[in-house]
Order: sequence, then structure tokens, then C-alpha cells
Amino acid sequence: MDTPYILPEGFTDFDMYTFGCALVVEGLSGFLLNFLSILSFLSIKDLQTPNNFVLFNLAVADISLNVNGLFAAYASFLRYWPYGPEGCQVHAFHGMVAVLASISFLGVVAWDRYHEYCTRQKLPWTTAVTVVVIIWLLAVFWSVLPLKGWGEYDFEPLKTCCTLDYSKGGWYAYSLCPSVHLPVHPPVCPSVPMKTLISLSSFNTKLPLMALMFCWGPYVLLCMFAMVKNVNLLSPKLRMILPLLAKTSPVFHFFLYAFGSESYRAGIWQLLTGEIFSVPETEKKK
Repeated sequence: MDTPYILPEGFTDFDMYTFGCALVVEGLSGFLLNFLSILSFLSIKDLQTPNNFVLFNLAVADISLNVNGLFAAYASFLRYWPYGPEGCQVHAFHGMVAVLASISFLGVVAWDRYHEYCTRQKLPWTTAVTVVVIIWLLAVFWSVLPLKGWGEYDFEPLKTCCTLDYSKGGWYAYSLCPSVHLPVHPPVCPSVPMKTLISLSSFNTKLPLMALMFCWGPYVLLCMFAMVKNVNLLSPKLRMILPLLAKTSPVFHFFLYAFGSESYRAGIWQLLTGEIFSVPETEKKK
């Protein structure tokens, strides 16, 4: 029986459904968790602090990535991309903005915790708002460049989602910036005075680094490999598993940063149960 689609090279119908199911699980779980984080910040007045404003924007970036993944999941079940070339460009641009903003906000959270625990000074609203605006503007700026000819957006091997085409040469400087510098930035910030951080807080500084390397490390290596070798020599399934792994990051971010914050966790609890929110003593002393 003829089918109205052509399966991408290296993939079967079972593979398409498998990747689609994985994208649905990642997308829905991350969407619901980060939606809870966003709703808590908007609903609980006591949560609306400069520090939590950064976490709020991290959740916005992550939920955007989840929505992007759900479109890819839908296309995977169809086994073809239904939105045309223009839709591919929009999808890739949207995903790029979300990814760059999300990773950048991780760097801000790391710097904020280092600054607060070591200097005992709270992040002022002016600084928080300024940094947030700059991050979103830079994310849009870097994401527009492929639309203007510096780099290129194209289909991933599954042909049901679009991203920055790392398989073509000629944009090494561009790929180096988002794929190498940004993932390295967050763990570097809190690791400088590591002994001080550990002694002043109960926050496990190893967990964010481990989660970052688990989600984005393999994908970064793939981009770096593409700079020196023909990435098409690698299995198409492998080249799809690595970005799929990266899309799990919004779930990790919720548990590490929003739910991992004592005050934010109490705010989420108040939203769900209606119990009166009170800022923990440890938060008041900061």
C-alpha cells in the first residue's frame, strides 16, 4: 500500500513513533512543570522578587522549548513536516531563541547565587530587569543571523523538526559561540569560590553541572565534531537522540532551580494547596 510520505533515510515507522512519543513525554512534562512555575510567580505576590524573576524567565524560555518540541512530536506522528519551508524557518528560529535564552539564564542564576552567598547582597530589580532584557535581545539577535545568511536553518535527520544546520561548514565562529561558550559559562561562575559556596549554602553545586553536561554535553560535542568532520558519517538516529536528550533540560531546570528554591517551592505549594505562604528564615537573612 502506497503511503503519502517518504520516510527519512535511516528511520522506520517504528522509529518515527518512538521519537514522537519521547518528544510528547518531554514536551508535556516540561510544559506542565514550567507552567506551574510561571503561574506561581504571577499568582503569589511574595514570590515576585528579583531572584525569582530570573527563574520566571528561565521557565518562560523552557516552556517555549517544550512547545517547540510538541510541534515536532505532532509532525513525527504524521511522519512528515506539514508546515512547509517557511514553517521550518519559524520553528527553527523559535527553538533557537528558547535554547539560547534558557542556557543564558542558567548563567545568570549561577552568578546570582555566587554573588548572594558570597557578598550577602540581594539582586536589585534594576539589575534583574536589565539582564533579562539583554538576554532576550541577544537570543533574538543570534537567532536572526541564520535567516540573514550567517548559518542556515534546516531539517534535523528525522525531517519532522528544524534547527540550526550544523552539518555545513562556513559558520564555525557562529556555532562556537552558542554551542561552546554558553554551556561552559554557568558551571564556571559558581565554581570559582566553590569552598565558600559549599560552606555558606546547602545547595548542591554539582547537580546543575551534571544536569547541564547530561543534557547539552553530547549535543555540544556533536556540533564541535561537525566543525572538523563530515557529521553525516554518523548514524541519523544518533544525531536525533542527542538533541532529544537536550530537550529534557526544561524538566531538570524546574526541579533544580524553581522547585529547588525554598521560597519558590513554598510558593508552588501555596498555589496548589492554598496554604498561606511564608518566606523561610534562611531566605529573610540573605
